[in-house]
Amino acid sequence: MNFLAHLYLSGNDPEILVGNMMGDFVKGVLDDSYPPRITRGLELHRLIDSFAGRHPSFLASKRRISPEYGHYRAVLVDLYYDHFLAVEWDRFAEEPFERFIATARQTMEEHAGILPERLRTRLPDIFTEWLPSYRNVDGVATVLRRMAGRVGRPNPLGAGGDELVRHYGELRSDFFQFLPDAKGYVATLIGR
Repeated sequence: MNFLAHLYLSGNDPEILVGNMMGDFVKGVLDDSYPPRITRGLELHRLIDSFAGRHPSFLASKRRISPEYGHYRAVLVDLYYDHFLAVEWDRFAEEPFERFIATARQTMEEHAGILPERLRTRLPDIFTEWLPSYRNVDGVATVLRRMAGRVGRPNPLGAGGDELVRHYGELRSDFFQFLPDAKGYVATLIGR
């Protein structure tokens, strides 16, 4: 659920941003159910996830996390990278963090009618609680505890904040290698 990275990598097209943000909530084959630019955003989301899953720095970050987290290691790395992006926002974006979040929220709300119900109902939490809380380790830990409770089966996510603290420097270094590559990759896809 790396919402911040997907928002950040969406470029300036509002519909691509909406589709990219919808990516975790739309499964299966993409058809003409959505307008073309929304569909392009959904495709972009999948391409970004695929890129991340193969990237050496992302893979290194996953290996740093205890094996007890199993397939949740990728979820943790997604969230940790959102944390580093939030903390280092001014290095990567000209628009202030708070203004970016407010603009993205407004864009999402303007497209509320097309959003999957699960995303539409979470928008207030995502934009008022989750994204702002990514700027500190305690906020990330809180988000992980909430995520753990929503999974519906026993999982280790609730303790994921400990792994962020334990490997903070190495994960941060991995992130700084990953994000420029991700930006470059996305630029080849959407031309910015």
